Amino acid sequence: MLNMIDKVWIIPALMAVSFLVILFFGKRWGTKVTAGIGIASVSICLILSVVVAGNWINRVNNPPTGTALAAEIVQANGLTPQTGQTISEEVNAATKDSGETVATDSYGASDESVPPVVRTVTWFQIGGLQFEMGTLVDGLAAMMLITVCIISLLVHIYSTEYLRGDVRFTHYYAFLSLFTASMLFYVLSSNTLQMLMGWELVGVCSFGLIGHWWEEKKNTDAALKAFLTNRVGDIGLILGVIITFFAAGGSSFNVLHLNEYALSGNANTTLLLVGALCLFGGVTSKSGQFPLHTWLPDAMAGPTPVSALIHAATMVVAGVYLIARLYGVFFSGLAIGSSTFHYVAFIGGFTTIIGGLLAFVQTDLKKVLAYSTISQLGYMVMALGVGAWTAGVFHLFTHAFFKACLFLGAGSVAHACHHTFDMREMGGLRKKMPVTHATFLIATLALAGIFPLAGFWSKDEILAGSANGQENAYTIMLIFGLITAFLTAAYMGRAYWMTFWGKYRGHAHPHESPRVITVPLIILAGCAVVLGFTNFPKSFFGFKLPGSFTTRFEHFVEPTFAFPPIAHAPFTPWLAIASTILAAGGLFVAYQYYEKNRGPHGLTSRSKIAHAGYTFLENKYYLDNLYTGVIAGSTTGPLARAANWSNQNIIDGAVNGIGNGARKIAGVVYAVADQIIIDGAVNGSGQGSEGAGQLLRKIQTGKVQQYASILFAGAVVLAGVLVFVV
Repeated sequence: MLNMIDKVWIIPALMAVSFLVILFFGKRWGTKVTAGIGIASVSICLILSVVVAGNWINRVNNPPTGTALAAEIVQANGLTPQTGQTISEEVNAATKDSGETVATDSYGASDESVPPVVRTVTWFQIGGLQFEMGTLVDGLAAMMLITVCIISLLVHIYSTEYLRGDVRFTHYYAFLSLFTASMLFYVLSSNTLQMLMGWELVGVCSFGLIGHWWEEKKNTDAALKAFLTNRVGDIGLILGVIITFFAAGGSSFNVLHLNEYALSGNANTTLLLVGALCLFGGVTSKSGQFPLHTWLPDAMAGPTPVSALIHAATMVVAGVYLIARLYGVFFSGLAIGSSTFHYVAFIGGFTTIIGGLLAFVQTDLKKVLAYSTISQLGYMVMALGVGAWTAGVFHLFTHAFFKACLFLGAGSVAHACHHTFDMREMGGLRKKMPVTHATFLIATLALAGIFPLAGFWSKDEILAGSANGQENAYTIMLIFGLITAFLTAAYMGRAYWMTFWGKYRGHAHPHESPRVITVPLIILAGCAVVLGFTNFPKSFFGFKLPGSFTTRFEHFVEPTFAFPPIAHAPFTPWLAIASTILAAGGLFVAYQYYEKNRGPHGLTSRSKIAHAGYTFLENKYYLDNLYTGVIAGSTTGPLARAANWSNQNIIDGAVNGIGNGARKIAGVVYAVADQIIIDGAVNGSGQGSEGAGQLLRKIQTGKVQQYASILFAGAVVLAGVLVFVV
């Protein structure tokens, strides 16, 4: 098999080239060629990503041992687990018993230690310190490569129909390629400084794509809101990168080095705590965690395929990936697993609740899905916070496919309903759009966590991790997770019943979308069915499969090098049953209320408490009012008034003063220089010329004899002068 791990940089580079080609030649070559370049590029990237994943699987199945393992460790910038061992001691440990034994993880893992493949080049040098840029490939990176490329490819194909005839079609595809390249660059980064570059590139691309239809003010406002809100969190991220750099000795931004340092017994826990909290600030904004989640629903202003890409596999999961990649820093800095309450876990768990509740008061189908994304991102962060690393990353993986299916399904519905996402103008579409309906239903059930779809397996692992924990049970997190299981099913049931059942309430003539839209939906729905089995538990209600068929995701994706000791919660039957009952209950309640019209309809008009609660949710907890009205208003208002005062009194005063001074100087120049000096000189010369002219008129009589006399007299005078002087 082709070894792509050493050349994995080609994958993001190919998408960057696609961006440049489309940008410079797309309009000249036309929309078909433009789309073809983007689709061909991401298709090649997907093939190469599959090769990379195959290389990694082969590496895990045949791990380097003995001297080969030692060489791999040394090649990864000479890094070894920070346990007091030197490289030579690590080599000795790896090569003992004639090189047949394998080095085990220094933090208690029983699996073979398989170091990631790191390839670097010198980036720049400051004061004798060399900083490198490179790629880091392990199971996590390989999984993300495939996920990003699949979703991006389907979005590229889908967009050929969805944005047909768009005035900025070329601009859209160029940014789509750059967006994909930025995420791939971020995923493969070997150091935090490089990750920061990819992080910001993703943010810039999202700004351009969210505001794609900038003619409408709401779209530009949404793009600015996303950009500025993320800049708030990015301040924390930048500080976190700086703090962890100096905490680890101030010599490297290398991810492995930071994780190894954090897991060593010599780490400065105070610096790690502050650094991890600062890094989590970036996670809070980028991955829509409370309280910086407010930008994410507004990002629905962009084209629907962009919403699918942002909310499924790229921008919003960048924060979750950051925690997963720097898990050693978070694990040690924030003491994950050491208590029954944890900051990261709590923020994640709380976000699942607030996102789920807000989804109930939305009438826009895309915004329902947006708040669902916030809730599910909270699930992932909560899992990482309780120490269930594999469960959190597994949910990132499965969620990408069924959430992309839901967003693209919403776009298919809008495409057939006069481009509206208002569920009040939908209904009864299951017969008119059978393929869209079937795929949307599968994705809905997967998101709700219904057996045996993908969401059931990943959600169950998160709940099991909360119940069992690392050392203690995270009871509060478990309660949050179970509540969210019910809420997710209920709000998705509401969206499903309002969209596809009942009578059609719109004014268009809906029909099934063309195959270029429905085929990506079918592929994503198929993934939502089968991908959950990639991490089938070792025991499922007493049923056991051979080891080669169970926990494959955990085996190939979870790191075993520079990684903390984490517990793997076993499948918990009572939790699986409880969560399934709650999910089924949520769907049933939504069915009774929205399809059968049963329940306390009109409660908000009869009850002041219900009305107040609905208003509270409708105003999104008043967080936007707090940010724009109070915080921004109290800042921008005084600043604006101060700027206006400066403009009126300082700038205008200076300009007016200069103008008045110039006017007075001009008066003096006019009265003295112009009237007296210049005009006097001109008038004097004129009068002199007139006098000379009058004198000459007397001499010039026109008589030749007189002229001869004057000439003779002049000659005599001149001769006299010559005689006496010379």
